Amino acid sequence: MSTTTEHDIATAAAVAAGDDAPLLSIRHLSIPLPRQGDRKYAVRDISYDIHAGEIVCIVGESGSGKSMSANAIMGLLPSYLRPEQGSILLEGRNLLDRDEDSLRALRGREMAMIFQEPLSALNPLMTVGDQIAEVMRVHNAFPGPARERRVLELLEFVGLPDPATLRHSWPFRLSGGQRQRVMIAMALALEPKLLIADEPTTALDVTTQAQILALIARIQKERGMGVMFVTHDFGVVAEIADRVIVMEKGELVEQGTVDEVLNRPRHPYTRKLIGAVPRHGGQASPARDGQRNIRQVEEKPLLQVEGLRKTYAAGSGFWGRKRVVHAVDGVSFSVRRGQTLGVVGESGSGKSTIGKCLLKLTDIDGGKILFGGDDIAPLSETQFRPRRRDIQMIFQDPFASLNPRHTIGRILCDGPMAAGVPRKQAEQRARELLQLVELDASAFDRYPAEFSGGQRQRVGIARALAMEPQLIVADESVSALDVSVQAQVLRLLRQLQQKLGIALVFITHDLRVAAQICDSLIVMHRGKIVEEGPPQQLFEAPRHDYTRALIAAMPGAHWDPAQALLA
Repeated sequence: MSTTTEHDIATAAAVAAGDDAPLLSIRHLSIPLPRQGDRKYAVRDISYDIHAGEIVCIVGESGSGKSMSANAIMGLLPSYLRPEQGSILLEGRNLLDRDEDSLRALRGREMAMIFQEPLSALNPLMTVGDQIAEVMRVHNAFPGPARERRVLELLEFVGLPDPATLRHSWPFRLSGGQRQRVMIAMALALEPKLLIADEPTTALDVTTQAQILALIARIQKERGMGVMFVTHDFGVVAEIADRVIVMEKGELVEQGTVDEVLNRPRHPYTRKLIGAVPRHGGQASPARDGQRNIRQVEEKPLLQVEGLRKTYAAGSGFWGRKRVVHAVDGVSFSVRRGQTLGVVGESGSGKSTIGKCLLKLTDIDGGKILFGGDDIAPLSETQFRPRRRDIQMIFQDPFASLNPRHTIGRILCDGPMAAGVPRKQAEQRARELLQLVELDASAFDRYPAEFSGGQRQRVGIARALAMEPQLIVADESVSALDVSVQAQVLRLLRQLQQKLGIALVFITHDLRVAAQICDSLIVMHRGKIVEEGPPQQLFEAPRHDYTRALIAAMPGAHWDPAQALLA
């Protein structure tokens, strides 16, 4: 099979561009990595255009250069990375020749970026309303009362509830999906000509994904905005892309229209990525393994939750009264050894709160949590500490959950050493885990900031496995991973289950992923379970209206990756 040549790429770009000048033009951009020995590149000799009024999706694995090229456009590369050659032209202006003051004037007004990790991108000491208003204040836009109205308009525009109250909230009080919508509101505040979206729907549930994708597509069409959409989700690509660019190890290997790339992929790497996309409907659910099913039937549940309740005070209302939110409202379920229970639902449905309750990271207001037959809910922290190693969590935000001052080796070793494992044994196990999650051995001595979002999530998975737990609560554990690594991690979790009999509570917004790994699913809506059953049953014959809405909202539901590989 022939690969895409530079001539093919240039021809495809010219056809797509027609006679119109591109909004953004990247030519022969190379960004070397600061390493000794053999020359390595974050981005190497890439060229492509983005026109006003089109959405170009950039896809590839972690470390392929997707986010690096986006940061280069915005002038946000770290100080130790400098382009070696090439140009980045925004309406004919070479951004690589601009100083910081000049780039600052362009950011927000001419070009804006939606970042991948909203918790690290938002200022924890400012309310979300003030942060949106700051974008307008810096550029002297929407003066006086118009600025306040614009903040409320943007919060409502991106689908956030009760904007008048939510604008006074701090970022940590919002769910991951809500924080991402705040980031989108900030990026859209001044209606830039170029919008760079770096995995903007990664942390969002399918219904919110559908709303955000429709929102970006609508604004793009209304304003004639050019959109560079970085994503690993091929469903999203199928839903919104006009053109697709595929990157591998810093190089551009294929590009074309969405129909050409998704339905008739030419490059082996593109075909590999499409082959790793989870299939619709749960055909590959590990519950088909007869030996595991027998073990699950014979054993009593490892975890049994009965009538779990958790409420939060959501802040003061107009008369100073606090609004009570029933985050988890009378939830009951059980999980056996070697079984995977999927918990799906929208942001704010109570999925992550269930996970925190199981780990005793938050107090509960009622119900029982039986682990190994013992109710752990009333245990104090001191009483629960000996059992904490048996229940581990893979957190949703890999940046916020890793100590930025500790090396990866220390992060993986601290838990086992605190539990009495000798240092040498803990370090050996840590290196084995890095290999299991497919990180280079050199990661042991590096820091979290040196890794991509997907790589940091793999560190989080390795940390959870380091304690050799009986139960793992995975809160969106593969949402930040590209499809090929996602498939590898799901296989790894299944293998560990079969070998060690680990039980898994798998919290996710991605119904396709849930169908691949889960034996059974519970669907959460406003703190309650509205439907439960095997994945195939929920996909083929959903009983509840909410479940049907979730399935209908999955991006790219009309695209079949299996058929693409037959082309």
